This record gives sequence, C-alpha cells and structure tokens, in this order.
Amino acid sequence: MAEPLSLISSLTSFSPTPLAGAVPATSAFPKSRVVAVSASHKCLPLRSFPSPSSIFLHKRRSAIHVSSTNFSSLSPKCFASDPAQLKGARDDIKELLRTKFCHPILVRLGWHDAGTYDKSIEDWPQRGGANGSLRFEVELKHAANAGLLNALTLIQPIKDKYPGITYADLFQLASATAIEETGGPKIPMIYGRVDVSSPEQCPPEGKLPDAGPPSPAEHLRQVFYRMGLNDKDIVALSGAHTLGRARPERSGWGKPETKYTKDGPGAPGGQSWTVQWLKFDNSYFKDIRERKDEDLLVLPTDAALFDDPSFKVYAEKYAEDQEAFFTDYAESHAKLSNLGAKFDPPEGFKLDDGAVAPAAEKFEAAKYSSGKG
Repeated sequence: MAEPLSLISSLTSFSPTPLAGAVPATSAFPKSRVVAVSASHKCLPLRSFPSPSSIFLHKRRSAIHVSSTNFSSLSPKCFASDPAQLKGARDDIKELLRTKFCHPILVRLGWHDAGTYDKSIEDWPQRGGANGSLRFEVELKHAANAGLLNALTLIQPIKDKYPGITYADLFQLASATAIEETGGPKIPMIYGRVDVSSPEQCPPEGKLPDAGPPSPAEHLRQVFYRMGLNDKDIVALSGAHTLGRARPERSGWGKPETKYTKDGPGAPGGQSWTVQWLKFDNSYFKDIRERKDEDLLVLPTDAALFDDPSFKVYAEKYAEDQEAFFTDYAESHAKLSNLGAKFDPPEGFKLDDGAVAPAAEKFEAAKYSSGKG
C-alpha cells in the first residue's frame, strides 16, 4: 500500500521551504521553552474530552464524512493531545508501517495538512497549516490530495483507539515516524497541535505545489516562500522523493508499472524516483543528477533542483554527503510540521527526552523493492 509522497502536485511530493532563518512566529518555538513530557504525564480523565471524531466511508459515493470535534472546550489543565496516548499511537503507527508498507502516503498526509500555510495571514485557522483540516471531505477532494483518502482509512483506527489526541498531531506523528522507520533521520518533533472543528475552516484549493508547471523553479519558490521556507528547505524536502511512487491514474505522472514496482511491496505498480523506494537515503539526488534509468521518475520539479543554480548548490551537496542531507532534512521537516499550527500548551511539548540524533538504519523491507527481472 506504499503510495507516492506528494506536496509537489496532485501526484506525489511536496517540499516546503522557510525563509533563511526561521519559521514564522506562529509556528516557531524557542528550544528553551519546549516542554519535555514523559509517558507518565496525566491529563484529565478521557471522559472530559469531547466525543472523538469518526470517519464514515461510503463506498458508493467514494466520499469521506467526518463529524466535528471542538477542542476549544478542553480543560486548560490538559494539553490538546495526551502525551501518553501519542506514544501509544506511535507504536501502533510503527506496526501499521511494518504490515502495510504505507510509509510514503503517511509522509504525504502530514505534508499536505501542513503545506497550505500562508505566512501573510496571521489569524488561525485562516492561515492554514498543520491543523487537521485534511480529514474533511472538502479538502480531501482537492486535486493535489488525490489518493489521500487511503491514508485516512489506514490511520483512522489508530485515532479511534486514542481519542485523546488530535488529528493534527496524529498526521505529523505518522509522517515523522514513517521517515524514521525507513532509515531516515530522527525528526525533532513538537506536539500539542489543535484541530480545526469544521470543514468551513479548510483552506481553499490551490495552496499545494504542482509537479509540472511552466517554470518549475519559480513555481516552487512561489509556493514555499509563501510558507516562509527557503531554497535549502525546498531541496532538502524534495529529497523525501527517495520514498514512494507516482501513479498515473491519480496524478497524471509516471508509468503504470516498472521493474522496480511491479511486485510491490504493497499494491504493485506506479513509477518510483529510486530503486529502493522504501529506503530513506540520498539516492534521489544521485539518480536525478544521472538521469540514466528510464524506469526512474524525473518530474520537471525534480529536474529543476539541478537546473537552477541556487537549488543545485544544495542538490549537489546532498548527492555527495548523505549525513548533510539527513541533518538538513530533519530540520526542514520539523519546520514544515509546525507551519500554521496553534499549540496547547503554547510552547508545545516533546515526546522524548535527550539529544536528537540520526536513527540507525533498521527498515529491512526496503530490500524487497529493489526489483528483479
């Protein structure tokens, strides 16, 4: 069930980029103020929470309907998300990844919820960003979100099991966990995001990048500068295309099948950017630079990373130095995950204590996507 990433167009990948320096004040948190929370942290009893949202799938109409949950009624004595439940959800996400090979589509889910942010708009939730709005049908129907109903279907049982967490936190937790479980870096995540409560609070369509615009580099900058991201972030986040596949029936891009995707894992088919498309490394930059394998996908927005002089500085660096790529990617992913979010507590909280370091490569299933014959 592995799916293409996608912040870049209706197809698969999205790469945000903050202006050199920092994420807007609405989403940046001084490290000294971040609350570290242990699993023993106790909120009020779960009965003090509003009844959890539930998703009802109607196959006949291929629609998703979600009831509203108003987190503004939470007691000020409790965080928007219960830290202990978030830790439980993380364990269940890891099990979901091991059984469904859905890492790319979960990364895409988190990215697309956050990637609607507009730094020129101060008010929440009008500014968009990581606020759980992607759970509503009106936003799922945006062209760039094609296929993300599958991600909601996969992750909804975890939300049902842990009603004391927000969708906004769950989407970002799933995205970061998927990166780490494929051998990528540890993402320095903060939690406590508040959910929007109704589909009327969803952002308008057209906020996410396109994969094949007339001027790819200019388009990427227009979209990601709007989010407060910079050229380094654009290139680093594009590197997550090392995971996943594009499917022509959903995005209009890619081949129906290649030697690397015909046998899965997960649902077979689509075209990947890399040979081992369930392994997070710097092979995307190497393969895009070479462009020698016709079975590997290169979108106009991918090619722009080596065609544009400013982007090329970072793309060349990441092709040669995986450690540098991991360091910059972790930073950029964390920035993206905070965009536009409103936090409770206001400074956010961490799930883990201790220094953040790249995770050791441990995802073994990637070997199955190497493709034979």
